[in-house]
Amino acid sequence: TKNQKKARTTANHVAEETYGAVPHSFVFHRGQIGKNVGQLILDVRRVMEPFTAESLKVKKKNVLKDFVAIAGPLGVTHFMIFSKTPSSLNMRLARLPKGPMLHFKVLKYSLVKDVVSSLKKHRMHEQQFTHHPLLILNNFGSDGMHVKLMATMFQNMFPAINVHKVSLNNIKRCVLLNYNPESQEIEFRHYSLKVVPVGMSRGVKKLMQERFPNMSKFEDISELLMKGANLSESEAEQDGEHNITELPQVYSGRGNMASQQSAVRLTEIGPRMTLQLTKIQEGMGEGNVLYHTIISKTEEEIQEILDRKEAQLKDKAGRRKKQEQNVALKKEKREENKKKSLEGIKRKHAEAEEDSEVEDPGMQQDGPPTVESDDEVEYYRQAVGEEPDEDMFPALKKRKGSDKTHGPAKKRKLSFDKPPRKDRDAKSPKRNGPGGQQHRDNPGKGWKKSRDGEKPFGKKMRPGGKTFGTKKGGDGERKFGGRKKFEGNKTFGGQKNKDKSFKSKGPKARPGFKKKGAGAKQGFKQRKGKG
Repeated sequence: TKNQKKARTTANHVAEETYGAVPHSFVFHRGQIGKNVGQLILDVRRVMEPFTAESLKVKKKNVLKDFVAIAGPLGVTHFMIFSKTPSSLNMRLARLPKGPMLHFKVLKYSLVKDVVSSLKKHRMHEQQFTHHPLLILNNFGSDGMHVKLMATMFQNMFPAINVHKVSLNNIKRCVLLNYNPESQEIEFRHYSLKVVPVGMSRGVKKLMQERFPNMSKFEDISELLMKGANLSESEAEQDGEHNITELPQVYSGRGNMASQQSAVRLTEIGPRMTLQLTKIQEGMGEGNVLYHTIISKTEEEIQEILDRKEAQLKDKAGRRKKQEQNVALKKEKREENKKKSLEGIKRKHAEAEEDSEVEDPGMQQDGPPTVESDDEVEYYRQAVGEEPDEDMFPALKKRKGSDKTHGPAKKRKLSFDKPPRKDRDAKSPKRNGPGGQQHRDNPGKGWKKSRDGEKPFGKKMRPGGKTFGTKKGGDGERKFGGRKKFEGNKTFGGQKNKDKSFKSKGPKARPGFKKKGAGAKQGFKQRKGKG
């Protein structure tokens, strides 16, 4: 219903405010610890429930600043830090965020499993840990600022209890801290609470329990009420004035009524610790030492330490200020250099744009340069009937010029046995120039000159020469440019020259080629004789 939703919302709001107002704690370790110390940390977390981190994971790379940084958003107010040395076990109790930090030495400790195994009958269940324990301090009223500071620190670790509003059913556990002024040791104990009614016989108490007693040996129920037989020693425990009190409220359990006498029984559930204060330090372990158990200093020594520390802080502040100035100066220089580089880049872009506008007359102001195509030139030819001027289409001219590759001319070495390039080109049998025409008109004479001019490199010709119809090229003359001579069944320009093209000319082709070969031989002999 609407009222139920409203009541639920109000209860949740109150619970959140209450949960945020109570102190919270972290229990963890620093450095290398053993298996038993790790179990002790888990047991202490069990004591601090429910306002502690049960499954807090600690890694080697974590430092104390990491825990301090995360403690603020989570509302954590206290740290319990355990550390182990080869000779002792230490515990630090810190108040966040600005300290102080109390250093304790753990002289002795016992785990929960050790305490429970030593008892004949223990009493511990999960419902006991749904509420925080009741803190009991004993003998902390002695003189000494360090003792009062310890008492205040322990009180602030647990939620405060309002005696007028507290519900007794929420108190199931208690933590006892007993201070011994002589030895300056603190005994840490953890107990479970049980309240039983008094003023009745043990037999009646037995009847009030859930387990009904065995009365097979009794003739009448009065024997059970009067004698209380078959009861164990633990059930026959005697209560005295030290633990009998009058209940202000109804407490859970049979017979625990308000304004009735009941006995409060404690059962230890562990762990146990014996602590000794070593020193008190300001801040999170980095400030001045307020109290030390072993070392004592005079006022002059303390003032000297304070002055030295103040000088160190001033030097540190000066170095930090100088470093900030250097960082700011470097940043300004970087910004200035960046601005200069950007200005230079803009200047270069502007110059490049001006140069491109001067060089390309086809460039328009608002758009990209117009590119003339071959279709426009062809259209001009058809429309006008004559070729366009060179300046009429400059972009096309520039594009055609860019397509041509102008590479450096290769230097050629002239051979003493070969004629110049012009003569060879003029007298090549496949040229369409005057040399080729002369060869077709007078094949014998032209072939002699060609053969004499293009003498192979130190090789002699066979008598009679070879015709174009042969499959093998004989000695195979080589052309000057690295290609094979157009003779025999060799390639010229990547294609085979077949005999069919020459057979189509008629039977006169063969004698002509034979004569050509003979003329080459004769010319070679004459030249050799002349030399």
